[in-house]
Amino acid sequence: MSAEPLLLALHSSSDTLGVALQPLGLSGAPAQVASFPLGRRLSNALLPCVEQLLPAERWPQIGRLVVATGPGGFTGTRLTVVFARTLAQQLEIPLHGFSSFLLIARRLVSPGGAMAGSQRIWLEQVLPRRGSVVGCYGADPLALGGVAELEQPRLIPAAEAWGGSDPRAAALVDPEADALQLLQLGQWAHAAGLEGPWAPVLPLYPTSPVEGV
Repeated sequence: MSAEPLLLALHSSSDTLGVALQPLGLSGAPAQVASFPLGRRLSNALLPCVEQLLPAERWPQIGRLVVATGPGGFTGTRLTVVFARTLAQQLEIPLHGFSSFLLIARRLVSPGGAMAGSQRIWLEQVLPRRGSVVGCYGADPLALGGVAELEQPRLIPAAEAWGGSDPRAAALVDPEADALQLLQLGQWAHAAGLEGPWAPVLPLYPTSPVEGV
């Protein structure tokens, strides 16, 4: 069995869990990626799904972790972020959290993406009878990967104007593609020698968890 360090990515900001795995420091190496449409079963199925790509006895091989922090469902996002924080703390390895909206924005503005070349875009997730969760993203050469979160996702009432004349797009999660985005960001963080403390990585809830997303 190879003892090479591994990079593990976890994404549960939608009803489908995305898991991706790649040798750490080898961004050109083939990645394993899988998606699991779990819905409310995430609490019971999270660990077995991760073990389909990486059995628990190999978890000590993980050298760095990346996780999507939301916005997303309260339970799913919280469970995966807590799991990632616990692994990072116990294994004493770096952990990086990235907004699920940021991952979508990176796909949209990349070459070949639906909004390629856009310097600034807004993403929107419509919540029936409650308004929209919106966030703003744009090109930033100083940001890891070249795209920065300009305005953190927040809840906007349906009657309130937002976004101005900037382009808008729906915030549609692609679990496997976004898990691969996490891997790429994790590899860049590793190459840059970023520390990745686990304590600041927290789930993002633009809406009340009591009401649900």
